Amino acid sequence: MSQRNIVVVLCIFALAIFLRFYRLPEFVTFLSDQGRDAIVIKRIVTLIHLPAIGASSSVGQVYLGPFYYYLIAPFLLFFNFNPVGLAFGVALLSIVGIFLSYLIIKRELDAKTAFLFLILIAFSSVNIEVSRFSWNPNLLPFFSFLTLYFFYKLIDSDNLKSNKLIYAILFGSFFSFSLQLHYLAALLILPILLFSILHFLKSKKNQLVSQLLNFLVSFLSFFFFIFPLFIFDFRHNFLNIKNFIKLFTEQGVLSKVSLSSRFSETIQSFFSHFMSNQIALPIAFFLFFSFGLIYVLFLKKRISLFLNIHFVNVFSYLVGFSFLASARHPHYFHTMYLSFFLVLAYLLTILITKSKSKLALAVVIVFFATYIGLNLKTSYAFYTYPSNQIKHAQTVADFLAEKIGNKPFNIATWPVEFFEDQYLYFLELKELIPADRSKLQITNQMFVLCNKEPCQVINSPSWNISMFGKAKVDTIWTVEGIKIYKLTHTIQ
Repeated sequence: MSQRNIVVVLCIFALAIFLRFYRLPEFVTFLSDQGRDAIVIKRIVTLIHLPAIGASSSVGQVYLGPFYYYLIAPFLLFFNFNPVGLAFGVALLSIVGIFLSYLIIKRELDAKTAFLFLILIAFSSVNIEVSRFSWNPNLLPFFSFLTLYFFYKLIDSDNLKSNKLIYAILFGSFFSFSLQLHYLAALLILPILLFSILHFLKSKKNQLVSQLLNFLVSFLSFFFFIFPLFIFDFRHNFLNIKNFIKLFTEQGVLSKVSLSSRFSETIQSFFSHFMSNQIALPIAFFLFFSFGLIYVLFLKKRISLFLNIHFVNVFSYLVGFSFLASARHPHYFHTMYLSFFLVLAYLLTILITKSKSKLALAVVIVFFATYIGLNLKTSYAFYTYPSNQIKHAQTVADFLAEKIGNKPFNIATWPVEFFEDQYLYFLELKELIPADRSKLQITNQMFVLCNKEPCQVINSPSWNISMFGKAKVDTIWTVEGIKIYKLTHTIQ
């Protein structure tokens, strides 16, 4: 690579870093999910509690493994329990993931494909956004990519001299890590299963035993890192497994709408997230089939197994996800984003190098200009006022701490979809922990935080408030746009 090319690559990396760290503390998302995680991680760091489970799914209360908590915990300690450290950790690990992905693609394919991949991921609005706050799915794109990479190295017959045992361990480990970040990583099974079958069909008889042993090692590695979740399930009457079964039998996780309709919605949602702009369905279908057709045309020549695995991952994920009834949020496509970037970068590289025409180069330049423009347009850190959610939560918690007065207390929120964990984190740092409502612990004072009028705090339909019993409003304060009600018991 020439010195000029090195400078250009370093500039793209620098821009990727800038976009992920620019005004990070001011724009960090710190809501209930982040507050809940911060409490768990704080207790890990202080050795109060070492959990065997992670966050629960938004549907069905199926618990993930605890990997994310332990991975990100050192950053909270390094930042002296300021939760911005968790966001900083995600941003830093994302940059490491981009760097590793770039190096892998450059090694397995070529420098041009790696460079175009780098541009795609560096300016991806979805990738930028999830790199700027702490949440378990946010690192899934890189762990999914590494899972498929180590799987490829395990089955690649062109690298017989390589240490397959190491790749077997890494494949099993990273598949376990990915599944603990989000259960949609389970759709990685589709390309893994397909290429495993093809691998064994092509293998020589004298290699089968060693290959089976490698896959056994992968399974043991996978099981080792997800083992705490199995221990939890065993100790709790297989709660997780039962809830997982209920997802399919009682809670309608499988779509009842026609597959063609859900597939259309999935395609349209994906390309809209990819371009960070609403894409019409006909255009989305055109992009999808063009992407597939152009790739298949190149199959006339021998294409890297590494590339084929990622191509199949894109298609199998879109089809597999279409069977599910869930919404099509951006983070639900984390398992396939990097695979798509990789294959698209390869196709654009072929278009430039094979055609050797100025028109092809112009088309690619226009595409990247449009892509970067649309994605940067939605980078909110440049165009909106900072939310300062960490500062907000800390200010409200500091005020509450004074009013609590080191006495036992209950806490609740209104409306019911407004949660309090971000405030509880800062209260816990002051060693102020509310009574456990799940155990029906009731104190002599309750604080209700309301962010939407009318605030129904007396005779409230919310069980979290009404469980306090017959109460009266003692005092009302307004802090940071939050109305705080202090309730006390009425005299019988």
